[in-house]
Amino acid sequence: MPNLIEGRVDELLGQILNAESFQLSGFVERLEGLSAIVRINSQKVHVGTRCRLHPLNYPTVLGEVISFDRDLAQVMTFQPLNGIHAKCLVIFFEHDATIYPSLNWQGRVINGLAEPVDGKGELSYGGIEYRINGTPISAHERAKVKDRIEIGIRAIDTFLTCCKGQRLGIFAGSGVGKSILLSMIVKFSNCDICVVGLIGERGREVKEFIEDTLGPEGLKRTILVVATSDETALMRRQAAHLTLRIAEFYRDLGLNVICVIDSVTRFAMSQREIGLAAHEPPTTKGYTPSVFSELPKLLERAGPGIVHKDGKTGYITGFFTVLVDGDDHNEPISDAVRGILDGHVVLDRNLATRGHYPAINILQSISRTVPMCHSETEQHAVQRARKNLSIYNDMVDLIRLGAYRIGTDPLVDEAITLQKKLEPFLQQQPKEFAPQNQSFQTLKEIMSV
Repeated sequence: MPNLIEGRVDELLGQILNAESFQLSGFVERLEGLSAIVRINSQKVHVGTRCRLHPLNYPTVLGEVISFDRDLAQVMTFQPLNGIHAKCLVIFFEHDATIYPSLNWQGRVINGLAEPVDGKGELSYGGIEYRINGTPISAHERAKVKDRIEIGIRAIDTFLTCCKGQRLGIFAGSGVGKSILLSMIVKFSNCDICVVGLIGERGREVKEFIEDTLGPEGLKRTILVVATSDETALMRRQAAHLTLRIAEFYRDLGLNVICVIDSVTRFAMSQREIGLAAHEPPTTKGYTPSVFSELPKLLERAGPGIVHKDGKTGYITGFFTVLVDGDDHNEPISDAVRGILDGHVVLDRNLATRGHYPAINILQSISRTVPMCHSETEQHAVQRARKNLSIYNDMVDLIRLGAYRIGTDPLVDEAITLQKKLEPFLQQQPKEFAPQNQSFQTLKEIMSV
């Protein structure tokens, strides 16, 4: 009897393995705003399931399930809904969205679906499968953030010193020099590779950033993921997740990665668009609850990797720009991101209008790895410089009006003298590289430390 049962089990297993895969499908019942309502009859379809819509006489359209209502699935698409009609066939995929990244992707420009858009031919693929929507490494498994990294920008390397695996926000309004600062970080940083995500950028600016701002030298060690502002919300959100996924691939190889996303605000706007389409309740400034749950899921993916058996660890040092609405640094996205990241760099419009570049407001900016990554003399020089910058900032209106007389207060007199040296020190031309050790030495000489 046992042999008979075992034989029957083997027969059934053989039939299962040789059975043709069942195709999950449905049809469009109606369009609702920017999404299609699809009737389905399978429990295998879930939130995040990819599908392809097949309109008559039009190219197929890739989509993703964002919500359910009984046997109706709400599908948003990566391309416009052109040609979608009632009873349009929808074929669902049984596997999650994956990529096969490779070391040969350096110097390439791709879209949110990991497709090349630079006209240089097909991408070469690696042998390891990565799900695009990854999850952050457990906090207990990660290495510590410790060794500092050279960025090549004096103001950041001295006052806002970064460490490998740190995540820093760059907060700025429009037209304050954010893109040029990012290009300096990508070109000058001491790292193995850079992964840059341009999320919701103007189409005109993408080519300018690649050819003029970044240049051939900067592009050589960079992978660009681009989703312009005219693309769908799903594509913009996907591009941000893809940027982090590629960075994670290189980090897992033990490399030191710089990851830049410009901007987190536009990622949040795309998630708001998706959330509102899924009938989430709007909260402050129309942002839905899912926006504030998705932000940490994205940003926490940057950071140190796991310590390998050979003691080697890869790092993702993240620079995430936040486009502050109306120069209000306390608007919802700025406030949320500032609480997640390990520091923030504030670009000041008043400094930019005076021709002070980079327009970093040192007193409003902070790096949470300082002072642990400074030597005693370096920290003393930075603290003394900050103190004098603060004193000068408090008295600047009186000084410019001529209401302050030299000799009234020795501390103010010293701040005025040092300001004439510190202001040129904090400025830097876009093509000028400043070695970190030399920057600290210059600062110590200015502060007589």
